[in-house]
Amino acid sequence: MTSHERFRRMFAHQEADRIPLMDYPWGETVERWRREGMPVGANWLDYFGFDRVAHIMADTSPRYPVRVVEETDEYVIRTTPWGCTTRNFKHTASTPEFLDYTIVNADTWREAKARMTPTRDRVDWKWLEANYKRLREEGCWIQGHLWFGFDVAHSWAVGTERFLMALAEDPEWCIDMFNHYLDMGIALLDMVWDEGCRFDSVFWPDDMGYKFNQFFSVPTYRAMLKPVHRRAVEWAHAKGVQTHLHSCGDIRPFVPELIDIGVDCLNPLEVKAGVDPIALKRQYGKDLVLHGGFNALNWADPAAMEAEVEEKIPILKENGGYIFASDHSIPSSIGFADFTRIISRVKELGTY
Repeated sequence: MTSHERFRRMFAHQEADRIPLMDYPWGETVERWRREGMPVGANWLDYFGFDRVAHIMADTSPRYPVRVVEETDEYVIRTTPWGCTTRNFKHTASTPEFLDYTIVNADTWREAKARMTPTRDRVDWKWLEANYKRLREEGCWIQGHLWFGFDVAHSWAVGTERFLMALAEDPEWCIDMFNHYLDMGIALLDMVWDEGCRFDSVFWPDDMGYKFNQFFSVPTYRAMLKPVHRRAVEWAHAKGVQTHLHSCGDIRPFVPELIDIGVDCLNPLEVKAGVDPIALKRQYGKDLVLHGGFNALNWADPAAMEAEVEEKIPILKENGGYIFASDHSIPSSIGFADFTRIISRVKELGTY
């Protein structure tokens, strides 16, 4: 089967030849694998037999100027198109450290919003022209990417503490941000669609939880963010494509809400935050495709990861509706030989 055929059957809650594999290593991880024996020039996706997933993305940022503020042997501090200033460490795989923000209130948001118009130059048409036909011919699963909601607003635009306060004190501002980011993404992906470049699913990241809790309550979700999520789902379904939400942390109280609005697939099922993917499968497996659910910390303990694979794969793969991944990226704590062995076992257990 091609990746497209495999994903299509999972989204239909049907069995395929095997479960799809869709996960991502840090750059440092791939460097380690090359040092330990992965052939020079080999594409890790092809080498390990992961599924081919292509991504159609567009620039929805306010396009603030980008410049390097400071650079040392250890890190780089730079401004971003989103208006935040970040520190990125050179030799450690991690998310950025957020240092400062341009958007700090409703007035500065209005200035940013004025910079965010859905013009055609925000889409990489040359990339699509060079790759789209080939990706279809190769049987790739193609995702159209949105970025809207709490995740981008609190992390890349405003700052977590400031935005959480705004949810309570200035909800209209927050809702306006949620909707405008979505408007931008929809307008740009509509351009792509109208040019004949079709995608199979719409993917968006919106981290709404952390360890054993959520950033906001279910009533807050229902009042402020759920209507925007619903609008994205309805737009995607009107095109006949699937919806695929990435939301880190413990978001278990939100799962019935997501099913209610028609979200088709949920990732990453963060075990280390308290999520039990087997419990989700048993309770919601008929309604929701599950993607992830393997504790990324266990990559540092191959025996523990192998035990987790042995326990979970036979249950999660039942009746389709499952895509293999860790509950985050693949860290450099897992060596080439151990990863090779574990992925071989995943494919063996994940075969129908």
